[in-house]
Amino acid sequence: MTASFTGSGVVVTGGGGGIGAVLARRFAAEGARVVVGDLNGEAAAEVAKEIGGTAVAGDAASEAGVASLIEAARETLGEIDVFCANAGIAPMGGVDAPEEDWARIWDVNVMAHVRAARLLLPPWLERGRGHFISTVSAAGLLTSLGSASYSVTKHGALAFAEWLSATYRHRGLTVQAICPQGVRTAMLENTGPAGELLMGASAIHPEQVADALFEAIAADRFLVLPHPEVADYYAARATQTDRWLGGMNKLQRKVEQVTGE
Repeated sequence: MTASFTGSGVVVTGGGGGIGAVLARRFAAEGARVVVGDLNGEAAAEVAKEIGGTAVAGDAASEAGVASLIEAARETLGEIDVFCANAGIAPMGGVDAPEEDWARIWDVNVMAHVRAARLLLPPWLERGRGHFISTVSAAGLLTSLGSASYSVTKHGALAFAEWLSATYRHRGLTVQAICPQGVRTAMLENTGPAGELLMGASAIHPEQVADALFEAIAADRFLVLPHPEVADYYAARATQTDRWLGGMNKLQRKVEQVTGE
């Protein structure tokens, strides 16, 4: 299947940098009209200016912020054909992380997707066509050592994307879940020595994530795996769970040796 995005209305949250900026550029190069959403209005404006798109500054996590973004996008695009739920945060920490940190990451990494879908689905189902792309992370298929909240919320984001596809596929909804491991963005840099130990050797560039997404779109494939080896890890997790957990714990001990924690 070869998808054409010429003239399509596309929204990318977290589009001011990293994977989001690259997705915005790629969709624009494919002929789409792109709205770049980001909490950092200046960053969104720079990307939008570069691609001839429209910037919308705001918080894609809050209910009001999502509603405002989608309203502004509809005013600009008329129809939203593709929504890239890409904004995400990855604070480090375990069960001792403060309640407010857990609440914030839940809003950004999961509820932003739910709130967007709530507003997007009625017109999509009415016309029998819509495309929801969720930037999840391999953490949603596996786990994320060093950040309990990131692991939990990325599992939630994947589960919601799966639910959308299972529930509305026959009504014209296309859903894709992008699940890379390390990507050379500010998020990886912020994980410090532990992140470099776990993901540095296999880290890829955001452009490779976009390539994998468009390959998956052409193949009509739900899971987007910029790191193909993640499929094997995912299978091992399901079929050899205790062995897989033992291997992850071994990695955890290496992380503790590197960080001294």
